Amino acid sequence: MIILSHIQLSAIEKPISAIEISISPDLNRSYLKVVLSPEGLSFPSGEVLDWQNIEKIKADKNGCFLVVNNQAEKIQAFSDRTGQLYSLMPTSAAPTMLISGIPMHRIKDTDPWQDTQAKIKAMGKIFGPLLDTNTGLGYTAIAASKYTSKVFTIEIEPTALDICQKNPWSAGLFNSHNITSIIGDSFDIVQGVPDEYFNQVLHDPPTFALAGHLYSQEFYANIFRILKPGGRLFHYIGNPESKTGSSMTGGVINRLRLAGFENIIPKQAAFGLLATKR
Repeated sequence: MIILSHIQLSAIEKPISAIEISISPDLNRSYLKVVLSPEGLSFPSGEVLDWQNIEKIKADKNGCFLVVNNQAEKIQAFSDRTGQLYSLMPTSAAPTMLISGIPMHRIKDTDPWQDTQAKIKAMGKIFGPLLDTNTGLGYTAIAASKYTSKVFTIEIEPTALDICQKNPWSAGLFNSHNITSIIGDSFDIVQGVPDEYFNQVLHDPPTFALAGHLYSQEFYANIFRILKPGGRLFHYIGNPESKTGSSMTGGVINRLRLAGFENIIPKQAAFGLLATKR
């Protein structure tokens, strides 16, 4: 599978004769030798990308492209459930997901992979079963799986998982033996989880406007119920210095306290809160 964006192709120009160059076929995860010629790019797999397709990719600053039958196909899909367009947006490291043009990770002064690592670090030592309430591109589940033997991750949108299948950085979601992927609404799924099952929950929900029920008192009470004593919840909220983030934080803290959480600590570097069940 060959996945390219403008970042991999921006520096190449049509040569006078064929030359060998190094290029990443998987959004900067690995590199291989390809032939660059007046006809285009020739890959060891036999795929050939002509200059019309190369220029198409170079011109799209927000898209990632799958090379299929020598054609560049933009990685995007329309959700019948939400009526929104999902696509993969390149960065200098791992790509993010765009939902109707809105990035699902922090990309200002960071990148999606560093953003994920900040959330994992904010949780402290990870051990025992962990629940990731919103899969997205699977980065959280993949990162957490390096530290614990059992990770469960929930995704409500099948279209997002379709995008994951084509994202090289999401491969661990499908080939890691200790990640269990569940399709459904986290609000509904957690109601069926036994009491005190998880050691940690990492909650990185969509915005309140898109998923207000994942910020509700009932949802927080269920998260508290399924955590073991001493278990921790990391709740991503957003930039605490932004108008939305600052106004949201107070209400979330109050509802977490009502649910029974204690020692609620802002984790500004990860744009969230860490809360403990005593």
